[in-house]
Amino acid sequence: MSDEDALRRSKRPRSILAGPYGHPFHSILVTIPIGTWTAALIFDIVGFFVDEPEAFIRGSLWLVGIGLVGALLAAVVGLMDLATIQPGTRARRVALLHLSFNAAAIVLFAVSFLIRLSADRDDVSVFGFILSVVAYLLVGASGFLGGEMAYRYGVRVADETTQINAFRS
Repeated sequence: MSDEDALRRSKRPRSILAGPYGHPFHSILVTIPIGTWTAALIFDIVGFFVDEPEAFIRGSLWLVGIGLVGALLAAVVGLMDLATIQPGTRARRVALLHLSFNAAAIVLFAVSFLIRLSADRDDVSVFGFILSVVAYLLVGASGFLGGEMAYRYGVRVADETTQINAFRS
């Protein structure tokens, strides 16, 4: 397969479940874990400084859990997008690194969730918080790589002919 054919293939959804052409669902679904995990970290930080942190501790636990569910949904459609990228290409290598960072982050957030679940509700779990911070940094690095795939390599982005026709209209 030529590089041009491989690029065209990476722009098309493997299944309608991954989102229509030019509108991948992966980029929509990743906002769930990113948003909830961001809020969880904020809740943890607030929980360290307030006199009665119980509501923030409970909220952070729920937010980490919701983020895990969202991450698994995003991973399913992300794997569909991965399947469209030609093996042996730079885009595929970046995609596999993106997947690895996300998988590691999911594992760390899952461990953080379990620690939080079994921890005392009177104080923020320092170890759960540290795991979440490390996982969040992995998500940030992974997000950079996701941007590379979309904006540099054009994975699941409409081709330029489609873009120019839409731009003129």
